[in-house]
Amino acid sequence: MGEYNEKKETCGTICLKYLLFTFNFFFWLAGLAVMAVGVWTLVQKSDYISLLPSSTYAATAYILVVAGGIVMVTGILGCCATFKERKSLLKVYFILLMCIFILEILAGILAYIYYQQLNDELKQSLKETMTQKYQQPGEEKVTNAVDKLQQEFKCCGSNNSQDWKESIWIKSPEAERRLVPDSCCKTVTPNCGIRDHPSNIYKVEGGCITKLESFIRSHLLIIGAVGLGIASVQLFGMIFTCCLYKSLKSEPY
Repeated sequence: MGEYNEKKETCGTICLKYLLFTFNFFFWLAGLAVMAVGVWTLVQKSDYISLLPSSTYAATAYILVVAGGIVMVTGILGCCATFKERKSLLKVYFILLMCIFILEILAGILAYIYYQQLNDELKQSLKETMTQKYQQPGEEKVTNAVDKLQQEFKCCGSNNSQDWKESIWIKSPEAERRLVPDSCCKTVTPNCGIRDHPSNIYKVEGGCITKLESFIRSHLLIIGAVGLGIASVQLFGMIFTCCLYKSLKSEPY
């Protein structure tokens, strides 16, 4: 068999190259979207993370950020491996795809598990967190999160405004005769929490637990859907990579 100075590409190989290149372009965009969802969850919604007893919610977001970063690097590597037709690069590309696939499946599974456990977890911990840590030394994150929660969702207390009667801070002189924090007020002014009439505070609107649960659940659905959605798309990338690798390996040189 004679030696080839130039590799003769079959029609199938050329098609696979362009399919994989197109896949990598959209894959890179998907990586950007995955990272954006993770960063958005951590930056915009980080206040509420301090109200959750477990780190599962934050962990799913961190996994998406890491996976998104690797996806963007992998997309560029995939384009190089495709057009240079380097089998060693294709191997590395396939391994990275597999790692990302596992990370995103993990994020989806964690989001689903936490989605199921969220109600019980919040029932056990939110009231205690709000009454025991609000306005306490070293608990500034919790204090800010509670104030933001009550104002943003127009609620007062975990189950209702009566929860604040058990608050360490409300019972202390620092509360200055407040019955609820000022953030329970419909219009926040200094010491407005002294008066707990429904016209002044969010008393009949209910507690914050159901509203926080709905909020976290909606974000868990987004995290889970993004993770599992991108993971399913990656299967096509792995198939294209295997086909191209096999095609290159079988061609004469």
